[in-house]
Amino acid sequence: MTHPAVHKAALSHLQSMALPVSQLGPQLDDKLIAEALDVAGFSSTFIGQERAKAALSFAIGMDMPGYNLYVMGEPALGRYTLVQDILQSAASEKETPDDWCYINNFEDERVPQTLRLLPGEGRVLVKKIEALIDELLDTFPAAFDNPGYQRKKKAIHATFDNKYEAAIALVERKALEKQVVLYEDNGAVSFSPVIDGKPLDDAEFANLPDDKRQFFYGLVTELETILNEQLLELPQWKRELSENLRTLRRETIEVALKPLHKALEHDYSNELGVLRYLREMRPELVKAVLELLPEELESDKLEELDIRSLFVGDFVPNVLVHHELMSGAPIVFEANPSYGNLFGRVEYSSDQGALYTNYRMIRAGALHKANGGYLILDADRLLSQPAVWDALKLALKSGEINIDTLSDHAVTNSTIITPKAIPLNVKIVLLGSRDLYYLVQDVDDEFNELFRVLADFEHYLPFNPLTVKYMSLQLQDQIQALDAGPLTSCGLKQLLTFSFRQAEHQRKLSARFADVLELVREACYYANQAGDTELSALHIQQALQGKQYRTGRISESFLEDIQEGQILIDTDGVAVGKVNGLTVLEIGDTAFGTPARISATVYPGSNGVIDIEREVELGKAIHSKGVMLLTGYLGAKYAQNFPLTLSANIAMEQSYGLVDGDSASLAEVCALISAITNVPIRQDLAVTGSINQHGQVQAIGGVNEKIEGYFRLCQSRGLTGAQGVVIPASNQLNLVLNDEVVNAVASGQFHIYVVKTVDEALELLTGCEAGVKTAKGQYPKKSLNALTMARLAAIAELVNGSSDDE
Repeated sequence: MTHPAVHKAALSHLQSMALPVSQLGPQLDDKLIAEALDVAGFSSTFIGQERAKAALSFAIGMDMPGYNLYVMGEPALGRYTLVQDILQSAASEKETPDDWCYINNFEDERVPQTLRLLPGEGRVLVKKIEALIDELLDTFPAAFDNPGYQRKKKAIHATFDNKYEAAIALVERKALEKQVVLYEDNGAVSFSPVIDGKPLDDAEFANLPDDKRQFFYGLVTELETILNEQLLELPQWKRELSENLRTLRRETIEVALKPLHKALEHDYSNELGVLRYLREMRPELVKAVLELLPEELESDKLEELDIRSLFVGDFVPNVLVHHELMSGAPIVFEANPSYGNLFGRVEYSSDQGALYTNYRMIRAGALHKANGGYLILDADRLLSQPAVWDALKLALKSGEINIDTLSDHAVTNSTIITPKAIPLNVKIVLLGSRDLYYLVQDVDDEFNELFRVLADFEHYLPFNPLTVKYMSLQLQDQIQALDAGPLTSCGLKQLLTFSFRQAEHQRKLSARFADVLELVREACYYANQAGDTELSALHIQQALQGKQYRTGRISESFLEDIQEGQILIDTDGVAVGKVNGLTVLEIGDTAFGTPARISATVYPGSNGVIDIEREVELGKAIHSKGVMLLTGYLGAKYAQNFPLTLSANIAMEQSYGLVDGDSASLAEVCALISAITNVPIRQDLAVTGSINQHGQVQAIGGVNEKIEGYFRLCQSRGLTGAQGVVIPASNQLNLVLNDEVVNAVASGQFHIYVVKTVDEALELLTGCEAGVKTAKGQYPKKSLNALTMARLAAIAELVNGSSDDE
């Protein structure tokens, strides 16, 4: 088959498709840069994200249930920084929330009670009650040495002794009347007979005649009966003695504690909750002194400390949340929102194998700390724990914080306490991704009810003098903090170019300002290493090259494989049914472009266009969609008067991993038409772009990496001046190419072509005129489209004719 001649008018048209250097990146005005570097009188502020700022302000202003906030956006967009800035401003104007304490429930220690206090008063109350305990320990047992107490105590003992001695005296008189003497030794009473005025000992009594002994036995028995009758009420006397002594001690303790309690009650005369607790505590405190502090305490310091800890453990409040007065509303960020970290926990101690706890071992969670203010949570980590998410929703709907102790410690050898719930008033801010937001909306009906405000973070910042000014201010602040030299105009240009590159747009800056700050920090390292007093474009480029070198092993290995011929890519000459496509590989935080050969074969048949990647399950849905569009394009453009009948195979050669995206569809249709017409394609050009069924070329992603990847290959083989890439015209705004590519284009060694249609791409790749359809529906003779239509018609006739013969 003869190839049509190249049309001279078409060649001039092709040259017009080449982009000049001025369109390969953003054009930065020197005056704009100079003004941006002058930041005198400007204060640092968050850059851009006006939509998100409005949503945050609205959510904070809506002090009603359900108006919690979901902050949508990817990491490094400044979500946390902006949320912190706006919350700090709002929190400083809000009232400081009250302190919350847990106190002993003297009626049921398993259900600790709550105590609400003014900000900062929780720790003050603790100190005052601890001081009360210290004064109590100083007062007792010293108070029992009081003469008045001792006198009353002796009187109580004297009453008992008088009753006892009167009873013994009566028995003793009876005994003497019967010639028997009464002995009392250490509370034990015994009797001995008297003969000739002398009491007998045991040996003398044993020598008495039997009748005498029996006589005395009878007397002793009779006397013991009288003694028992007289001391019948002795246990009652002892009980009365103990009760009277206990009453005396209790009265003494109450009298000693009364002024201490009165002083404390006077301090909290306006705090009804504290007054109620102090009045409930008073009888329990008296009881504790009775049980723990005897009248005489050994001067053992360890024992005193143990006794003090017992008093503290029973009476001192557990300050769960403390706020300093006038500190504003709290802002809490909980990085690990587990159940315990969010709702608090109850700690346990072990004693001889048994677990025990009390109200003082309750620990606050993030909800307690943020109560009355704002709580920031990572949505991904929170929603990965369904039980915690359900508990949080319940807390928000009920307006209470409950600490669930049963699920973790429901064992037989432990003490279970159920702390009383604390009222909850908090604004929740979830930081999460876009995909997670829409997923939770679909699967959780309560989500929209509780999180009614969305703050959507943009990926871009507007490119205007004010944005550049504030970026310059923050960059200079960062450089100054790193003790590096001032930022030069060329350095600021290079940093802005990097931001444009991150945004992949010539008129928009990337909202990932954290990446720019990271680059500044790395550039400062190189500046300090060199001892330079300024931070210039040279240091920025060194930082970029350093990162590329550290992460570039895989991209270099791809280039080496192509150089060694292990991966077949041609950068000169022509070939039929073969075209250089452009791909982007993303590995970790790096992305690089590499060329890939796309080939097509055509033969008579009716199998249609077969995507080999899809057949072997290496092609994902979007890639397969792009290939399937080729059939629609061929049928609509060429097969209006005959059935589209052909068999064609398309493959991305030497691709052994998953392939996704439709950016290869322009290259695939060019390879397919080359295979149909047998017209060769230039191998010094690489192609990227997607198409629709009408042959229009659509924008793709990663255009800068793709161009630079092919440029590196051509550069390594030697630039010929004819090499270049073909990209969609709509991608021109996305070009932010590196200096090497720009310089090569400026010197005519490399070219960037933009196309709007498949026909324009074919003219570039084949050097042939594509041809425009006439009013009669025919293409000019010898044009590429005419050849394609003729070849497809011939295949259709051949295939259909063979079917008729059968």
